[in-house]
Amino acid sequence: MQELLDAQDFRQFKRGDMLRGKIVRIEASEILVDVGTKSEGVISLREMDSATSEAVVDLHEGDEVQAVVVSPEDRDGRVALALGRSHTDRDWKDAEALFQSQDVFEGVVAGHNKGGLIIKIGKVRGFVPASQLVSARGGEGEGGEESREASKEKRWAAMTGQTLQLKVIELDRQRNRLILSERAAMRDWRKTQKERLLSELKEGDIREGKVISLADFGAFIDLGGADGLVHLSEISWKRVNHPREVLKVGQIVKAQVINIDTERKRIGLSLKRLEMDPWASVEKRYKVGQLVEGTITKLAKFGAFARVKDDEEIEGLIHVSELSDGHVNHPKEVVHEGQVVTLRIIRIEPEERRLGLSLKRVAKGEYADTDWQQGLAEATNGEPPTDEPSGDSGPAPEG
Repeated sequence: MQELLDAQDFRQFKRGDMLRGKIVRIEASEILVDVGTKSEGVISLREMDSATSEAVVDLHEGDEVQAVVVSPEDRDGRVALALGRSHTDRDWKDAEALFQSQDVFEGVVAGHNKGGLIIKIGKVRGFVPASQLVSARGGEGEGGEESREASKEKRWAAMTGQTLQLKVIELDRQRNRLILSERAAMRDWRKTQKERLLSELKEGDIREGKVISLADFGAFIDLGGADGLVHLSEISWKRVNHPREVLKVGQIVKAQVINIDTERKRIGLSLKRLEMDPWASVEKRYKVGQLVEGTITKLAKFGAFARVKDDEEIEGLIHVSELSDGHVNHPKEVVHEGQVVTLRIIRIEPEERRLGLSLKRVAKGEYADTDWQQGLAEATNGEPPTDEPSGDSGPAPEG
């Protein structure tokens, strides 16, 4: 009689039925599942395909699972079940939806192998090849191929648990193939961010960003999804021949927005405008006729440029006619780049940012009084000269 009841209990299922049950125990070769019958259902781990065997890693006792009936009764009298694709069907559908929409999504790094990173969408394992990674693409290190590979895998291992922005770029469920790309996701994300920034930014805004590349004509700054260009002339008040003289890739800087071209999607930035303009106070620091030391910075056919000592932002021109009393065909006949010379200021034009300098007038007698006053001021630490007698004039005469 009992055998008959047991038989009826199993005959309520038929091959292909979908069941939900709770995991009772996980063993080395099988998973026992409570499906509401007298005996537990059993999922054989040996018969799993590669797609579903990887899903077992995330299963625990007490978890609810979806399974399909393989046989109403195996040789041990239990319901034979398969976790199979039925368990990951919803996750594959989610992956397919992401593939169709090409939406960017966040994925957590679950692990890595020799070729890249592993990301899971539910129970489905996705793969980000090295060529599709943006994160952890630092220097490959010195040494041979083996050393570089070890360094690369070490960086990937350190990324476990990190969240990445990703897109599904290839999906083949039959081959259990799900390829993801951080590079494609970042490209779309940056495009969206750039459009947002272009709509938000206003001329005069001050933003913090990272220097991402240097070119002969300027530096590109990442403002957080959109790049802005600091033209060479906007890097510093002093003469800069190449951005690398002032900046380096990876450096964090503050920049001011000076122009926005929404049609061409370009952002113009300035670093120097966040600093005090040295030309605004040049007339307070210098006078016509004053002697200064300067370093020759550049030679041109019409004259030589010199940077004022201890005031690198101020650069003046020594016209070829002011180099010598004699005829000069080219400045190189008198001075050379890097040479330090004494010069006389002969013209100050702050609005045009021009400082006229002369080499030939340094020893001219007409400036003797000016030189005397300057020398006296320097000797008294900048105090103006005075003809008043010193306070220390000795004791007062008696009577």
